[in-house]
Amino acid sequence: MLSVQMEQRVNLKFLVKLGKTYRSLCNNECLSRTQVFEWFKERRETTEDDSRPGRPSTSKTDENIEKKINPRRSLSKHPRAC
Repeated sequence: MLSVQMEQRVNLKFLVKLGKTYRSLCNNECLSRTQVFEWFKERRETTEDDSRPGRPSTSKTDENIEKKINPRRSLSKHPRAC
């Protein structure tokens, strides 16, 4: 699944090739003009986000996401001692 920013970049490249403007389609939810200028100034060709320095996120594991989606499910795995 594409992120919103990546989807906007793909759409932007497509619309530029068609000679249309992006703002005419997405109103307030599109990339700012400055972001678009920076993107083209850097001659970016890919729609992927650049990698960033620093520690990678460790909280976004499948197990942690499942716990957030179904919090009671993890409780049912351990029956209470009565």
